[in-house]
Amino acid sequence: MSRQRSRDTEAEWTLRRLLHARGLRYRVDAVLPGLPRRRADILFPRQRVAVFVDGCFWHGCPDHKTFPKTNAAWWATKLARNIERDRETDAHLADLGWNVIRIWEHEDPECAADRVQAAVRPMRGS
Repeated sequence: MSRQRSRDTEAEWTLRRLLHARGLRYRVDAVLPGLPRRRADILFPRQRVAVFVDGCFWHGCPDHKTFPKTNAAWWATKLARNIERDRETDAHLADLGWNVIRIWEHEDPECAADRVQAAVRPMRGS
């Protein structure tokens, strides 16, 4: 597991390039407020938007999750705890007034960038 990337995955790079091209500036792999051991993949502190680009295996994608057959009980516990930790993080940030955006690694990058941009720069109505 130590060889698994915890940041700068292909999905993260693609999303960050699109956001930067749209003129959005952000922090990368930033520590979350009140949660010193948890980090957001992309953080917009001023707008209070935290973006997580979740891997299908590690975060239990409903469409693509799999479970290893070797040491299955350990992996089931590990992956369930990852999902539980994600929900705890979402709830903590929501309590602090943050907008949390979770993007699956398989999502279309343009659609994901649209979601982030809409949260960071909401359309101003009349």
